[in-house]
Amino acid sequence: MGGQDVMTAREVVLETPDAVAQYVADFLMEKACAAQGVFRIALSGGSTPRKLYALMAKAGYAGRFPWDRTEFFYGDDRFVPADSPDSNRGMVQSILFAHVPVPPENIHPMPDRGEPDDAARSYEADLQRAYGADTLVAGKPLFDVVLLGLGENGHTASLFPRQPVLKEKTRWVAFCVPDDAPHTRLTLTYPVIASSRHVLFLVTGPSKADVLSRVRAGDPAEPASHIRSDGEIMWIIDRGAAGQAEGKTGR
Repeated sequence: MGGQDVMTAREVVLETPDAVAQYVADFLMEKACAAQGVFRIALSGGSTPRKLYALMAKAGYAGRFPWDRTEFFYGDDRFVPADSPDSNRGMVQSILFAHVPVPPENIHPMPDRGEPDDAARSYEADLQRAYGADTLVAGKPLFDVVLLGLGENGHTASLFPRQPVLKEKTRWVAFCVPDDAPHTRLTLTYPVIASSRHVLFLVTGPSKADVLSRVRAGDPAEPASHIRSDGEIMWIIDRGAAGQAEGKTGR
């Protein structure tokens, strides 16, 4: 695979956030069912992924998705207890995992106790066990799919502006303490996100139109501009987020 960056990625514009969720659910179903062996997904938090998870918990998906051979990881999470309303782990558990036949051992939540750096190293070790090595190798992606969102400040996962994690080249997982958002967070780093077959950005709403335009143009000040994939990147967006790109179906 030649790999891709956010500027050359294909863009799919759909009518509504619900349509975005539907598209991604179908994409995951197709790729997971076609995969040989274990299929690995890195999940995202946020309102649009919440719609996705609720959809996948319904009978049409819950009864057909290959839960038994899919491994679920997280792209980031706030360093809060699982029962906190701010926990991605808790949100996905209540909306999706509690309603589908996924084996508990296939779910890999980020730790939420102890020291953040120790927790990050523990999750990195979990990823390395799944990968079968402690060094990422070109042509052997860790993830089949990484789901990402986009914040109005240009962050994605918990790669926030002005934070040391943006310069991390060797760690797979690190902690971040944003100066413009609450909570310490754990996040995958740029190199491990790049070890993927597919990165899907799910972006909805007119409040995201300006930052989406800047990231698509490669503005280096926006953390999301630096996302790469060894495979492909796709922007799955609604008309509100598309702004002037309204009506286009891909590029």
